[in-house]
Amino acid sequence: MRSAASLTPIIGIANAVVVAVAVVGLMVVPSSGETPAGPRGGAATRQAPQQTSRPLEPQPSVSQGTGQPPGAVATPEFARQVKANEAGLVPVLMYHRIVAKRHAAIDRTPKQFRQELEKLARQGYVPITAKEFATGDIRVPAGKFPVVLTFDDGHPSHFGLDAAGNLRPDTAVGIILDVARKYPGFRPVATLWVNREPFGLRDRAAQETAVRWLAGRGFEVANHTWAHPNLRALPTSQVRRQIVRLERLLAKLGAGPSTTMALPFGNLPRVRKAARTGGWDGTRYDFAGVFLAGAEPSISPYAKNFDRGAIQRIQSNGKKGECRKWCSQYWLEWLNKHPRERFVSDGDPQRISVPERLRGKIEAKRGALVNAY
Repeated sequence: MRSAASLTPIIGIANAVVVAVAVVGLMVVPSSGETPAGPRGGAATRQAPQQTSRPLEPQPSVSQGTGQPPGAVATPEFARQVKANEAGLVPVLMYHRIVAKRHAAIDRTPKQFRQELEKLARQGYVPITAKEFATGDIRVPAGKFPVVLTFDDGHPSHFGLDAAGNLRPDTAVGIILDVARKYPGFRPVATLWVNREPFGLRDRAAQETAVRWLAGRGFEVANHTWAHPNLRALPTSQVRRQIVRLERLLAKLGAGPSTTMALPFGNLPRVRKAARTGGWDGTRYDFAGVFLAGAEPSISPYAKNFDRGAIQRIQSNGKKGECRKWCSQYWLEWLNKHPRERFVSDGDPQRISVPERLRGKIEAKRGALVNAY
């Protein structure tokens, strides 16, 4: 097994493997036409909490204004008790089609998808969106682990409404909500990166209904470019055009501007920064996070070497073929076997709790927020 310190050198090889698998998978799919950080990103807003006579019992924090219940004010003693490590690794899981019969290696069946979600729920993972992750707005109960569920391409299997306007239960979103009902601590949110025909819908009114339904329930709908091209093969002006055209569509549908984007095929453009910030025809974009196609857990967004322009993801799949070491079953098992490497929340969005040995891994501008033990 590799330690966290040894993960970086294999990124290039891992990405190449996952991109190759993705390209093969996408060939069977029909064609279709730095921002401010989160609440932990700036200076501390209050002094470190004073130790009380009962240091292991957290006190309620002030409301965070997100509709979620207030968390705990983490003291070093409480962070130690819950084994908090907010410098740890976070699984950002990548899904494509959720279909009854798999036609490509990157497809998952509804049964496989449900089983993976239920395993995550039983193991203590709590979903957050890619936006929340990239901006450092991680509001997960103390002792639990964030996980980011992401879906590429806006496929009809991700989301759909029936003729009566009810959610189709066999879609990815329907399954997420069903698992959340079974496991109340499993927050039902995800990020869906779409192209020019979100969820296979061509009618503009239907697209808007879908996007607003999702956004109104905490799901993130964001940018995956207009036509899903290989950005590395395009001149920079066309890269920006692809991104801006989708941004304009999302704005019309009620989901823009995007905070995150996923790279088609996981390929960065030749001018790398063009994927994260730029403009075309009078419209600008500035993403907090740009996500790759694989193939490892991401480092913490609070870490000094966190790269917002190339955030790692993990393809959802079993341990077969190229996925023996690069996909979700492998990495979730690895994180369970290496709990000291995993991101564990302190339950306090205003603190960054880490073991003393990891204090130096947190970026300097967040130093006033560090709660080391």
